[in-house]
Amino acid sequence: MYFARYFLLLSVLLWWASPSLALAALTVGDKAPDFTVDASQGGKVFSFELAKALKKGPVVLYFYPAAFTHGCTLEAHNFAEAVDDFKAQGAMILGISHDSLETLNKFSISECRSKFAVGADTNGDIMKAYDAVMMPSLLGLSTRTSYVIAPDHTILYVYSAMDPDQHVANTLQALRAWRGHRLP
Repeated sequence: MYFARYFLLLSVLLWWASPSLALAALTVGDKAPDFTVDASQGGKVFSFELAKALKKGPVVLYFYPAAFTHGCTLEAHNFAEAVDDFKAQGAMILGISHDSLETLNKFSISECRSKFAVGADTNGDIMKAYDAVMMPSLLGLSTRTSYVIAPDHTILYVYSAMDPDQHVANTLQALRAWRGHRLP
């Protein structure tokens, strides 16, 4: 048992320290896989459909390992503080993790400050579709990967880093650049 825990911890640390393993397989220009997920915003459960959301504008889809952990809490706070900036770009935010809906109901209120939705990918299908599964996958955790998706399902931007500090700034910059290149 001790060896298994040690090996698991070592695997996660090696994965985290290796930048080459943090790169997402989906790239700019790819079509974003469609999905529907049970989500929570402000503790209220609803069904989030990517196709429906994209009809209203771009979507910032970010994957995070686990609710209520240090980095994920910081990232949720950062996105919550920037919600108005994302709305000014016509975008909505959705965070995805493997956590249960019950956990995300609490996380959506306390850490997301009821400002954006978080989805419960409990079976990992969305993480797999977006190649955001942390290795070793037996943990069920996702990588910290952010996507900016245009209304036509085109991936505009991908950023993958375990440090949560630049996800908000980078996705917001990508949205501004995209809006700046669109015709009025």
